[in-house]
Amino acid sequence: MDKIAVITSGGDAPGMNACIRAIVNTAWQDNVEVVGFRHGFRGIVQNLAQPLHPDDMRLVSQRGGTFLKSSRFPEFREIASAQAAAEVLDSHGISALIVIGGDGSFRGAAHLQEHWQGQVIGIPGTIDNDIAGTDTTIGFATAVDTAMDAIDKVRETAEAMARVFLIEVMGRHAGFIGLHAAIAGAAEAMLLPELEPQPKLAEMADNILQARKAFPDSSYVVVVAENLWPGGVHELGNNLSKATGVTCHPCPLGHIQRGGRPNAQDRILATQLGAAAVSAILEDKRSIMIGLEQEHVVEVPLHSILARDKPLDRRLVQLQQGLQGVNLASKTTAKTA
Repeated sequence: MDKIAVITSGGDAPGMNACIRAIVNTAWQDNVEVVGFRHGFRGIVQNLAQPLHPDDMRLVSQRGGTFLKSSRFPEFREIASAQAAAEVLDSHGISALIVIGGDGSFRGAAHLQEHWQGQVIGIPGTIDNDIAGTDTTIGFATAVDTAMDAIDKVRETAEAMARVFLIEVMGRHAGFIGLHAAIAGAAEAMLLPELEPQPKLAEMADNILQARKAFPDSSYVVVVAENLWPGGVHELGNNLSKATGVTCHPCPLGHIQRGGRPNAQDRILATQLGAAAVSAILEDKRSIMIGLEQEHVVEVPLHSILARDKPLDRRLVQLQQGLQGVNLASKTTAKTA
């Protein structure tokens, strides 16, 4: 085996370039050639190949996004697409493919493995951190840092103007960014998909009114996962404004959470996983994901990842829920004492 391929698939995540660098440089040490396909699975089907060499890897770790480009390619669910990809990979003499991406990308990887004889290895690269079998994913730590920085900035103007802000973060099906950003940003409330029961409008409105009564000159920040509230964060703002008589300003962070230079944690994680993926290939392993659990690199069967969901850390949920109302409670207690 002397040639492997790599793609970045689905939503881009800070740290993907650092992972590609680790793959290329590790493979070069073992005289293994690396080919990249631009635009993910679509790039394989369309044969958008480019050779990758260590000389090309200088200064890429610092860059956000992915220089190999990425895309969503739902057509890859079709058998014909997987077969076409297999033919392209074989035509290049490629024996193994590394897929850097999230849940949808891993489903594509598992689908390809059913129609191709080569090795398929997954590396978790998604800001959502919703991949089972790994404690964290490439891009998550940077996305949380970005959300926290935005919350801090919004908090300053919210405090200056004594306003209520609803900060919408990414994670329509998983609340990892929302939870971590709420804790780091000392939010007064959070709305996440996993919370049961979900806070009711009347409950949220009452909390805002109590906070305004206790701290009329202070800010109030709610972290909201995207697409969780019907009509989105703007409709939630309208509903809360009507229920409280207080203007509640919606502030969706959007795609800025995916952009920017990866932080140190993501660069180190990406380098670890990229190097480990090449080692797994040289050991003739296939249909696995390279992850990180308790600071140790692990190998997890792809089929087991796709069969289960990744839960939030309940201890962190309880931590945030316990702390977010303490200031209000302490103010009320002080008045009644």
